[in-house]
Amino acid sequence: MSQRTSPGSWRLLRKIIAKSDVVVEVLDARDPWGTRSPQLEKLADTLGKPLVIVVNKADLVPKNIAEKWKKILSKERPTVFISASKRLGTRRLWKVLREASGKRPLVVAVTGIPNVGKSTIINYLKGAHAVGTSPIPGYTRNATRLRVARWLSVIDTPGIIPPKLGELALISALRPESLDDPIPVAFRLLELIGKKNPKLLESLYGVEWQQDAQNFLEKLALRRGLLGKGGVPLIEEAARIIIRDWQTGRNTFFLEPEDYGLA
Repeated sequence: MSQRTSPGSWRLLRKIIAKSDVVVEVLDARDPWGTRSPQLEKLADTLGKPLVIVVNKADLVPKNIAEKWKKILSKERPTVFISASKRLGTRRLWKVLREASGKRPLVVAVTGIPNVGKSTIINYLKGAHAVGTSPIPGYTRNATRLRVARWLSVIDTPGIIPPKLGELALISALRPESLDDPIPVAFRLLELIGKKNPKLLESLYGVEWQQDAQNFLEKLALRRGLLGKGGVPLIEEAARIIIRDWQTGRNTFFLEPEDYGLA
């Protein structure tokens, strides 16, 4: 799990932020602290750009857990919890964006690691108002400026993987299909979940957690009929299921402030 964003991508992101008025950092509600990027936040501060934290996928965590995280994050930055896919908290998002800067028209850079829901948020904003799309001069095709309201344009940025990133966040950023060996990644994810909430694994997969990730993947492969020659369980495919379910939100495992010693 050593994938990181290249220096060239960071330079591109710096250019985008420099051209923007406000930076939105999108986090995953299941692990807000782990999906933060101190490097990104420092970059925004260095360039004198206000940064707003938007915690997406709030529907995947209990309300009291979201409130705990909001209390902590709001001490540092303006913070809003939303579920872009369920249209929850989106009115608050518009309000926060309006208040982030008095400049009009306003240009907002939407940033974050892969799979935190940047595209879902942007698609919501696009769907709520008339849209104009144009490539940003001098930028790659991965950065597109979208006019979502008369007073607001957003820049869709490539996903970034900072040097320091929480384990769950890094797992979120990896494409299961692109991994040569997904087993170590799935092992670590299973160990994290098994330690804190083993019953969640059983309810999701119908396999009892017995402190053995190898055994769990073998049983899952058998249960799903993922068999190779001679009936050998294809644990690589089972591993990809584990990773994919976390990324898509089917697996609602979450971390609390106490898990980071923040309570």
